[in-house]
Amino acid sequence: MADSPKQPKLPIQQILILAICRIAEPIALTSVFPYLPEMIESFDVPKNNVAKWAGITAASFSLGQALTGVLWGRASDQWGRKTAILTGVVVAMFSSLMFGFSSTLAMAIAARSLAGVTYGNVGTYRTVVAEIVPEKELQPRAFSIMPLVFTMGNIFGPGLGGSLVYPADKFPKTFGNSAFFVRFPYALPNIVASAFFGIALITGTLFLKVRQFVVGATCYTDVVEESLESRKQKRDYGRVVGKRLVQAFGQASSKMRRNENTETTPLLKDSRSSGSTGESHPKIKRASPAPYGEVFTHQTVLNLVAFALLSLHSVSFDQLLPVFLHYPRQVNRATDPNVQLPFKFSGGFGLQSDRIGLMYTLYGIYGICIQFLIFPVVARRFGVLTSLKFVCILFPVSYLLTPFSALLPTPAIQQVAIFLILLVKGGAGIFAFPCMGILLTNSAVSLRVLGTLNGVATSTTAVGRAIGPAFEGWTFSFGLNIGYVILPWWTLAVIASLSAIPVWYLVEMEGPSANKNADLENNDIETRESQKNTNEAAKQAQAMAIQRASIPRRPAPERIRAD
Repeated sequence: MADSPKQPKLPIQQILILAICRIAEPIALTSVFPYLPEMIESFDVPKNNVAKWAGITAASFSLGQALTGVLWGRASDQWGRKTAILTGVVVAMFSSLMFGFSSTLAMAIAARSLAGVTYGNVGTYRTVVAEIVPEKELQPRAFSIMPLVFTMGNIFGPGLGGSLVYPADKFPKTFGNSAFFVRFPYALPNIVASAFFGIALITGTLFLKVRQFVVGATCYTDVVEESLESRKQKRDYGRVVGKRLVQAFGQASSKMRRNENTETTPLLKDSRSSGSTGESHPKIKRASPAPYGEVFTHQTVLNLVAFALLSLHSVSFDQLLPVFLHYPRQVNRATDPNVQLPFKFSGGFGLQSDRIGLMYTLYGIYGICIQFLIFPVVARRFGVLTSLKFVCILFPVSYLLTPFSALLPTPAIQQVAIFLILLVKGGAGIFAFPCMGILLTNSAVSLRVLGTLNGVATSTTAVGRAIGPAFEGWTFSFGLNIGYVILPWWTLAVIASLSAIPVWYLVEMEGPSANKNADLENNDIETRESQKNTNEAAKQAQAMAIQRASIPRRPAPERIRAD
């Protein structure tokens, strides 16, 4: 009786380690949101120009990501996923400290640009998740984990940034006499964020087991222990130290050994070793990156365009909202001749960084519930593409309503209204980004191009993130000068409506896992052909030897002896 096929399982252990490596980046990214307007004001920037320079600062981050996204993807294809991930963590740690110690606007922009360079590595994380979880039935949950990590960063990041700036003023008993924190009031949250990067670096170095290997001409990622043969070529000393540390604790070591059978089973086996008693994994060798002609198809181009436009308006909203919340309230609207309701008015909420940080923290808690509990169920029930089409309708509606929340009668009602709008927009984003990631991954023709494709996606979405905040920051400042605070928000609504057009032309593809089997079959055919040729040559040599042996030998002439 044939054995029933085993149900696929998520490699929880390695995804958790990957999440630890990833979480420091969103913490550092979102921790600046609550205090960025105040920080720009501290550089002697006029209030009406704060939005413009906040947009430029955000654009510099995305520009660095756009310029390096493809390079990270190609580097991960050629040098390995783990090397790319850990390199990004180190550079991100340095950029976070640099931003915290910025004393000029130019230094802050340069630090954000460097942070954007490291954030271009986000495509490598998506590539690893796609390669270690090729089963389509597991993809909604697997692809929701990295956005879930980002949402967790949204919880800790804004609260961290909003509560730890100006520590000498907020915590006088602890930091009141510290000239260091008086001089650098924005250093403490970035120092704490750098500590998260340190934890990520140590965890990834010691325990991350993803590696690149090659079967035929195709590049894959696996979570298996490297064979002795591959260790001779390149030994992962970090993993060696990590394994010895784990073995030092008997209970933890036995638990890890029990998990090895379920979580580190090779996804792909070397066809040359199938059927043999001593199976070995293919040698690790440097793979040549896939040509760009294999990366771009009709569906991948549509996915990239839709992804870039989604990033443009969604990130613009995220960058612009703290500026709107911090901008002073407009008083005496009834007697102001420059106010002509319901469209011509200006003014924000007048909130400080700690209040903005609290609002984003509550939003992050809500986001985790949506990401982990609701998104996988809805995506499996209605499909990824259908879910994406629905949430695309919510973006322009939330953008249109945002400026009118400042017209409500009391500050409490205003804050409740803007928070509800934030929940609607945030819920749409929590659905949209992992859906786009799944559709983009499944549009790849094979796993060979997946790293490069995610690198291209990182760069194209970063272009949207660069253009959007810079343009919307300028639009916000321009709108304030002419008395129309609705201008940037309604502009976002128009962009969001246009960005929904390519979504309706997307098709949910089968994914690169189907082509992976074809790659392996081709490799098996090549191996069998080679073996067949070898066997035929051996048979010919054996036949020639038999033929030579069957020819009668001439007797040697007898030597004449003299009597």
